[in-house]
Amino acid sequence: MKSVRRKKRKTGKRGRRAAAVKVIRPNVAGIDLASREHWVACPTVEEGKPNVRVFGTTTPELNELADWLDEQGIESVAMESTSVYWIPLYELLESRGIEVVLVNARQLSHVPGRKTDMLDCQWLQLLHSCGLLRGSFRAAESICRLRALLRERGNLTQERTRVVQRMQKALDQMNVQVHRALADITGQTGMRIVRAIVAGERDPKQLAAHRDRRCRKSSAEIARYLTGNWREEHLFNLQMTLQLHDEVEKILAAYD
Repeated sequence: MKSVRRKKRKTGKRGRRAAAVKVIRPNVAGIDLASREHWVACPTVEEGKPNVRVFGTTTPELNELADWLDEQGIESVAMESTSVYWIPLYELLESRGIEVVLVNARQLSHVPGRKTDMLDCQWLQLLHSCGLLRGSFRAAESICRLRALLRERGNLTQERTRVVQRMQKALDQMNVQVHRALADITGQTGMRIVRAIVAGERDPKQLAAHRDRRCRKSSAEIARYLTGNWREEHLFNLQMTLQLHDEVEKILAAYD
């Protein structure tokens, strides 16, 4: 029988080191953001000594940070998009003409070979200098301004919904069933009835007289649901929530 020759596996030389990653952007920095302080790493100085400084987060201290980056000749910085801590620094550096690369924290944590003995800012600086970081999307300045306004307006819209629910709760506790008489408590008829109750009206017929002509139910049908126990504490809650509702409506009108 013919002997079967075993193929020899090709193995590399023992002790061969992987080629070092080439630095393609020498004038970059890495910033580790936090609520009270920011750690900044610039390219190492002579003899490979770390070039790291820590700055506070007040506006004067952020200006000092930007000044130091200018002194170091930094053209681009990389930092994680942590909460909202990055926004003031991002806008400041952008106004100074320094490119800012926002890095997703999840992407950074999955990079293999990360050294545990390096500060996060040094690690960011090293990866950024080798072109290994990809920035998150950042819209144009005009879009960012509009988005900030629309997001807060959305929060106010949600707050208005909660206020209406609290008005409804106060009415339910008095057994004034406006929600059964009308499809929408925040419509013209509903708000007229609520304002009349807060103003002191208790007669169901007089309350139903605020009916809008477009309502499907008659005044008599609406009046059936508008007799309550009129407890003082529930009336006070209704008054306060009505004031809050009106204030939110004014603010929303200003946003619009």
